[in-house]
Amino acid sequence: MRFLFVHGTGVRRERHDRLFALVRERLAARFPDAAVDSCYWGDRFGATLGAGGRSVPGLKPAPGAAPDAPDDMDGIDAETAEWALLLADPLCELRVLAEAGWPAGTGSGPGGEDGGADDDPFAMPGVQAAGIRVLATLAGLPPAPPHPGDELGALLHGTGLASDFPAALDAAARSAEAARAAERATGDPQARELATALARAVAAGALAAAGADADCTGAERDRLVELLTTRLGGDARVPGARAAAFLGRLAQRVTTQPLLNAWRGSLTVGATPALGDILRYQARGHDLREFLHARITAAPGPTVLIGHSLGGIALVDLLALAAARGEAVPGTELLVTVGSQAPFLHELGALAALEPGAKLPYGFPRWLNVYDRQDVLSYLAGPVFPGDPRITDHEIGSRQPFPACHSAYWKQDALYERIEQAVAEAEIG
Repeated sequence: MRFLFVHGTGVRRERHDRLFALVRERLAARFPDAAVDSCYWGDRFGATLGAGGRSVPGLKPAPGAAPDAPDDMDGIDAETAEWALLLADPLCELRVLAEAGWPAGTGSGPGGEDGGADDDPFAMPGVQAAGIRVLATLAGLPPAPPHPGDELGALLHGTGLASDFPAALDAAARSAEAARAAERATGDPQARELATALARAVAAGALAAAGADADCTGAERDRLVELLTTRLGGDARVPGARAAAFLGRLAQRVTTQPLLNAWRGSLTVGATPALGDILRYQARGHDLREFLHARITAAPGPTVLIGHSLGGIALVDLLALAAARGEAVPGTELLVTVGSQAPFLHELGALAALEPGAKLPYGFPRWLNVYDRQDVLSYLAGPVFPGDPRITDHEIGSRQPFPACHSAYWKQDALYERIEQAVAEAEIG
């Protein structure tokens, strides 16, 4: 048995090699006797700006206010919504603490009464406020990513955040919001809450900078926050009450649609190679499909094809076109699409292989379609091919907002468990 991995849009050599190493390791652990190959196409068939981007006008903010928020979160849980806000503004929690401070009775003075740095009757001359010490500790962390042998360093390297971590740390440590919040945090309980807010700001800054190139699950994100908080003298297991409560209320009231629109806008305007690969495929997909066909048939089957995003679109087109001609691609036993837009393009009539409403042709293999409802680039296949027993949709939740969730599939054990189940169901040996 052989697995052939086909990457998605916007991926180039360095990103591909890192991603495929992860996929190969996870598949080899479950299928030790199987060959695991990759079909890298980014340099050869991916998009480039032939005129250096001269066609792209400057991006200007849209006039008018944001649309009203809906009454519900459309299935987005509070934690994901909070992190969506943090990714949009990594300093938002610190800004709350900087502006609002802490109410009386939350400090460490006698009787627990402490009104904050501005009016603390128990502050002793020459004694540094607890929050100032926490901020100084953050500023003193190594500016370069720690060595991979250290747990924090290993986590940063393993999630693709190592290169963006130093800038995120520096931005949080030098921010006016952190300085003001540190001044207000005069007691130990406040300092512990400040430590959590600073750690979340650094993690959010790194995730926001990495974007879809981050290979970070919700659990890894939480562990990153915990490690940073511990180094700052806090306890990440106890969320910061004041800032977290405010952010939670805000997340429940603010629609995520403006955030998604902003990300969609970035994909549209700063869109090479991500969106450019998709547009190029729509116009000149034949060459890529021929390349995939050659790679699939270069070795004997049975073959399991795994396509991410645009890779899944190209595989659906290839297999459907071949089956329609009565020339099913030899050896292909199972198709796995992950975070793919193929079903949506079929609804639009934008798949090369199928007319809108057409059924999958005889000879098309079993199809496992994996999606995350937070991933705005993933869609359901079963409802657009109703009654087709070959198709199974399977949901995976990474606990990450978009766009991080579009790349978070590959570290989810649930993905490989479901692939293993599909291989067994198809009786692929």
